[in-house]
Amino acid sequence: MKKTVLGLLVLATGVFIGCQDNASDLPNNQQSKIDMSDFYVHTDEFESKSDKNGDKVCYSMKVLNEQLSKDKNLYKKMYDIEYATRKFIAAKKPSGTGGGKPGNGGGDGGGDPVGDNLGVINIPVYVHVVYSNSNENISDAQVASQIAVLNDDFRRNNNDANNTPSEFASVAADTEINFTLANTFRYANSRTSWGTNNAVKAEYPPVTPETHMNIWVANIGGGILGYAQFPGGNLATDGIVVSPQYFGTTGYVAAPFDGGRTTTHEVGHYLNLRHIWGDGRCNRDDFVADTPSSDRPNYGCPTSAVHCRSNDQFMNYMDYTDDSCMNMFSLGQKERMRALFASGGGRAALAGN
Repeated sequence: MKKTVLGLLVLATGVFIGCQDNASDLPNNQQSKIDMSDFYVHTDEFESKSDKNGDKVCYSMKVLNEQLSKDKNLYKKMYDIEYATRKFIAAKKPSGTGGGKPGNGGGDGGGDPVGDNLGVINIPVYVHVVYSNSNENISDAQVASQIAVLNDDFRRNNNDANNTPSEFASVAADTEINFTLANTFRYANSRTSWGTNNAVKAEYPPVTPETHMNIWVANIGGGILGYAQFPGGNLATDGIVVSPQYFGTTGYVAAPFDGGRTTTHEVGHYLNLRHIWGDGRCNRDDFVADTPSSDRPNYGCPTSAVHCRSNDQFMNYMDYTDDSCMNMFSLGQKERMRALFASGGGRAALAGN
């Protein structure tokens, strides 16, 4: 998933004009605080390389690339969401604090975070279980176990929280985001694998995706664990897809991805988080300052990893390590996610704003 240097150049000039027009709506002193020079969307397809090795595979960035190629308006929608995210975060920063990693165009997470007035956010969840056999028709207990993992992970109540290295413990965050199961839908279908082209969503459309997060539990195939849609995409395909053996912690689950962290990871994408290595080389950011720069994912269960002259935050949910080795979101990631729920934010309706 190396970031292509020419990613931004594939977009029409008109898109950049539209984005500049959006920025001009702000006073000059406010514009200077919103640096979008490092923003990108297109990435190289690292997933295909990792899949050959049998490694953990999330296809969210590949799916995003495909959606960008088909929807000429998606880049601008994502640009506007990112702009609003950075504006929201900039408004919360104490005077004089900066943002972004050294050497990058800005991003977020710089300085000491200031609390917002959003309170604890609750996201209602619809789960669509699509099965071709009895194993894939996962139990209500397995579904419930996944919702419990989401709540533990996003509220930092998980049993692995104490395993966060001291270097990163100070930035590990309770995101103040909860999840409530609203309903489970079950569909028998003879199809044995669904791929990553949103076929399962076309067959079983999302239910009120503006106000509910939709999760499809269906066998993707090809060793792919899951994929998600970023904010700004088509509502007809909004939500995440996870293969049943990587969903929840009990029942039909397969080690080492039997801790529910695939869904935690994909929900992170759904809430506008990138992979912590920025899907590119050392100068490609995830737009979060307190996740150190890296140029590759980590696999397995490392005790340390050093890339781009810094220690990787390999225990972050947005890396590719085994479920048992993941235990944190960062404060900067918390800010990015919560910005979506502010009035006018990319997923404000999800929290009733």
